[in-house]
Amino acid sequence: MEMVYTLYRVSTKQQVDKTKDDIPMQREACHEFAEKMGWTIGKEFLEKGVSGFKVSAENRDAIQDLKAAALNKEFDILLVFMFDRIGRIDDETPFIVEWFVKQGIRVWSVNEGEQRFESHVDKLMNYIRFWQASGESEKTSMRIKTRMQQLKSEGCYTGGHVPLGYQLVNTGRLNKKGKPVHDLAIDPVEADIVRDMFSKTMVEGYGSFRLASYLNENGCTTHNGTKFQCNTVIRILKNRVYCGYLSNVENAPRLKELQIIDDDTFESVQRILEQRAITSDVRREVALNTKTKLLLSGIMYCGHCGGALSTMNHNEKHTRKDGTVVTKSEPRYVCYHKNRRLCHCDGQTAYLVHRVDAIVLEVVNKMFKSIKDSPDEAVLKKNFDNDMRCYKAKKTKLNLELSKQQNQLDRLEDEVAASLTGDSQYSPEILSRSIKKVEEKIAEIKEKLDTLDNEMNGKKRSIEKVKPMYDRFKGWAEEFNENIPMERKKMIVSQVLSRIEVFKGYDVKIELNMEYKQFCEDFENAFTTSAIDE
Repeated sequence: MEMVYTLYRVSTKQQVDKTKDDIPMQREACHEFAEKMGWTIGKEFLEKGVSGFKVSAENRDAIQDLKAAALNKEFDILLVFMFDRIGRIDDETPFIVEWFVKQGIRVWSVNEGEQRFESHVDKLMNYIRFWQASGESEKTSMRIKTRMQQLKSEGCYTGGHVPLGYQLVNTGRLNKKGKPVHDLAIDPVEADIVRDMFSKTMVEGYGSFRLASYLNENGCTTHNGTKFQCNTVIRILKNRVYCGYLSNVENAPRLKELQIIDDDTFESVQRILEQRAITSDVRREVALNTKTKLLLSGIMYCGHCGGALSTMNHNEKHTRKDGTVVTKSEPRYVCYHKNRRLCHCDGQTAYLVHRVDAIVLEVVNKMFKSIKDSPDEAVLKKNFDNDMRCYKAKKTKLNLELSKQQNQLDRLEDEVAASLTGDSQYSPEILSRSIKKVEEKIAEIKEKLDTLDNEMNGKKRSIEKVKPMYDRFKGWAEEFNENIPMERKKMIVSQVLSRIEVFKGYDVKIELNMEYKQFCEDFENAFTTSAIDE
């Protein structure tokens, strides 16, 4: 009597009969087949919820146990319901089956018979079988992913983690298995927490660690009742679902009933996160943090060596006539490179904070004052019209050049006919080279025209994006005054000004952010202002 070991496998846990704790269909078929063949079934190996396509045989305990039993000669036949129960990996499973056969184990399938390796055709058929099984798994995976994306696009909740700010509500519908279907809905209490997180990041410049501490100190918790961590905060701030998109696919529909954060706020926060994630040797346009009470800390550079200016408090002790000692603390911006002697810097080591801040604030206030008096629609239309005039002038010039080259090509082609009859002073070879050059020039001009048309169309589309940017810039102008908190003031300055460099003698070079420069025509891209008298 030959000893038979069986292997049963299902890819998902939903296929398992939980009441009997086995896989009834495969087991029943294998038992009937073994009885028919006169075999005795010894051990039965079960794999519940194990994918034969995604999980390698090295990580499957049942396969490894069967291999060990084969080496110990414990059984003669490996029986499965179908060969794909052994696996579906086309570059692995065929060789596993062949390995068992080489150990003297006959491999049988209830539906496909015995797998032999007596000829080259047997090996080929073995490989084709598992190659086909692998393809079926890929198709199934593709169908599932496509359907999941479709369901998300339709606004259906497809399972998984429920983001902070939302809750599951029973729709009263049942799925194919008779289980209730749930949809996402905004949780009013948690939605306020999410809005506060975005506001603290954009308005006051909170970092992930500081924001997590703030939430924990105010008794806020995650869905699981745990404290907020830095990575949890960043994951929330980067989640596009808060704009009303369940799917990340392009052109996914927005679900207004799920929108907590507006697009402008979301994009502003993404820009802040991206700027803070860049390395120190790349120019950063957003303040790294806003915890310090100094306006320009973290966004200033030495104009001589290019190094960042750090901040420090300089304490001076003064003894009065009555013998009391008075300590005066005055903050300063310090050139880190020169202070540490890391390079040869011919600038000052330290600059008084109040003098530098006064220079920058005068520029910012002047800039915001000018923007308050300009009507937004007029500014936007004027900039757009200027761009369109430039594009049209370039296009007219290119069209004239194209017409000129086209006429030149026509003349050369006429000259070819004359050359073939001997009526031309040019040889066909010379004309051929000339025609090729003209054709290359025409192709180059057409490519430039296509590029120009794309730019014009892009500019027309971008005008819709400029309006929110202008509204934000003008909102800053209305908001910016000496009474707003330092954190807010620092965030505004760091986004309006892309770089601030200070030179010996308190000459300050200021560069405006290119995104907002278009609204300040009276300012140059980079300008230097002298120190203000104390």
